[in-house]
Amino acid sequence: MPQLENIEAIEKRLWSAADNLRANSNYASNEYFMPVMGLIFLRHAYSRFLMVKDEIEASLPSRGGKKRDLKKEDFSEKSAIFLKPEAQFDYLVSLGDKDDRAKAVITAMESIEADYTSLKGALPKSQYQELDNEVLGQLLRTLNPEELQKVSGDVFGRIYEYFLTQFADQGAHDGGEFFTPISIVSLIANVLEPTSGTVLDPACGSGGMFVQSAHIVERRHENPAEKLTFYGLEKNGTTIELARMNLAVHGLEGNIQKAISYYDDPHEMLGKANFVMANPPFNVDEVDADKVKKDPRLPFGLPGVNKKGKVSNGNYLWISYFYSYLNEKGRAGFVMSSQSSSAGRDEATVRQKLVETGAVDIMVAIRGNFFYTRTVPCELWFLDKGKPEEHRDKVLMLDARNVYRKVTRKIYDFSPEQQQNLLAIVWLYRGERKRFIELAAAYRMECIMAAGQLAHAAYAFHPDGPSQDTDFLLACLGKLGAMVKAKEDWLKVDPTDEQTAAYFDLVAAAQAGWTELKRASAELKDYLETHRSSLDDGSNPEKDFEYALGRYVTNLDRMEAAAKQFHTFAKKAHHFSNEVQKLVGYASKEFGAHRLKVWKDDWGLPEKLEALRVPVEETEQSADTYRYFRKQLAWLLEKFPEAKLRDVEGLVKLVDHKEIAANDWSLTPGRYVGVAPEEEDEDFDFEEALRDIHVELKGLNEEAAELAAKIQKSFEELGV
Repeated sequence: MPQLENIEAIEKRLWSAADNLRANSNYASNEYFMPVMGLIFLRHAYSRFLMVKDEIEASLPSRGGKKRDLKKEDFSEKSAIFLKPEAQFDYLVSLGDKDDRAKAVITAMESIEADYTSLKGALPKSQYQELDNEVLGQLLRTLNPEELQKVSGDVFGRIYEYFLTQFADQGAHDGGEFFTPISIVSLIANVLEPTSGTVLDPACGSGGMFVQSAHIVERRHENPAEKLTFYGLEKNGTTIELARMNLAVHGLEGNIQKAISYYDDPHEMLGKANFVMANPPFNVDEVDADKVKKDPRLPFGLPGVNKKGKVSNGNYLWISYFYSYLNEKGRAGFVMSSQSSSAGRDEATVRQKLVETGAVDIMVAIRGNFFYTRTVPCELWFLDKGKPEEHRDKVLMLDARNVYRKVTRKIYDFSPEQQQNLLAIVWLYRGERKRFIELAAAYRMECIMAAGQLAHAAYAFHPDGPSQDTDFLLACLGKLGAMVKAKEDWLKVDPTDEQTAAYFDLVAAAQAGWTELKRASAELKDYLETHRSSLDDGSNPEKDFEYALGRYVTNLDRMEAAAKQFHTFAKKAHHFSNEVQKLVGYASKEFGAHRLKVWKDDWGLPEKLEALRVPVEETEQSADTYRYFRKQLAWLLEKFPEAKLRDVEGLVKLVDHKEIAANDWSLTPGRYVGVAPEEEDEDFDFEEALRDIHVELKGLNEEAAELAAKIQKSFEELGV
């Protein structure tokens, strides 16, 4: 199976191939959308089928030396789908251009629907008749690369979600509103922690809330199908199909019904849900007030009616509904427009009543550009009807607008560590200090491991290590200089004195860099041994929490110094590598050295160059990893050095109802936490800044290319 770090590259490659195929076939995104998602569903179903098939067959009872045939129930027990031969992906890929691929895919879909009533009518079928037979064949092959022929884990579940993300970015369906970014959904799920019971999403889109809830259960090594029951509402029929496929592709089922949640509650979930999760449409002003004014889901009354008899803003309808769906211990987490937390007049009255129930638990402010379809900032609301008495009159205000990672020029998200750091604040609020210190210990262990990897990589440059290859490489490059100076005939060039002098300057620079790198490697070896032993000091939070925490905090300065030293060494390794590359490039360009037999066969310089490249890259990666996780550790321990919740300017504050009342019952975190003080970042990451600039430039170039293509197409249509 591809390692996790390679899956992102696979996702991008698959998407690029599929999207290029679409672009070259003149299909619009909305025409291509469902057929592609349907094929990914089939491919994943086949992957899970193969994964459990051998195990099932081995356990089948036999009679007279013959085992019975496989059946649907065998696979259901393993959270997999039983596939008849005509529905298996390898069969579809094997079809030739003379075969009717669309008919075969439709037959496969119908076969699955016949066996699984939960998917009845959910799988795309007629859309495949619109695709050219050759294009469909290419698409089938694209989604069946050799590296994914037999994978384990939820790789295709990830790919399904990745394709949803990309189609949402293109607005391929319903303006992209069907998809809530995984980064947001994951944060909501991890704050709520739905480990058992009913999960309701009244605006479920493609079902991401259900999938992330299931991941919470899976991390506990339990079966989400046994622990959670999913109920969803969605107004768009195609989106319901997406959601049902999304659940199935993750081995899940749910009861998702078509309804307009403002008016209907077909699941009759009033007061019954253990968890409510949602990303509803914001600021809707077309809800008929007469139809909802007596709705039992509005315990705080209507949030205002305009002159047209419409609810002035639907945001507080949603908020009231979410509160009402919860049982007496239920929790809710949902996305809401940032203006809702401070809206005035009738909405403020509803908000006051809600706060006074004591159920408002946590408010999280999110910066703009987290969504594919809206650039404005938003807020995450968390309700908890069963929160402890000491928190009944308090709300945790968390301003996460300065916490983000730039994905593209237009889109931001949370890195896994940023999400964990935000969750750590919630843990402290809930008194879960052990989870906080476990996260700190995990970051610290990442640093220890990175230091070990750095020691291994840097030893390649140590005078006592395997540095002879590099010594030989430089000796050969120096010998080449002697050949050039002697103007030997077999070089087949006639270098000028200036070229020869320039080459010897490059040789001298590389040799000087190598001498310095070996010296630095010897120093680093001694430093690393001391540093690793100081970190691996036996402090164990399981045995002595306060002592271990104190050691973690005390070591931060030492780790910062180490991060700088590691970074400096990595820069020296990188600089030396660049000097060698310049030298080799010059020799190849000016003297044609790379074509010489002695270069490849006698000296074996290509292999020597590769042997140098690997430890240089490992050195840089290890130094970067150490610095990154030390920074995460510092973020936690500098803000919460006692592993206890405290107010942090510009980030978090625990606010009581009295203060909220004094601020017009506003629930906007920024109104309470203040502004973070300006900090001089001595650990400023220039590489990260350059990556951000590269992301910005890449996005601008892609937009320019897309615009140029549209202009060219317009000219062609005009006959210009």
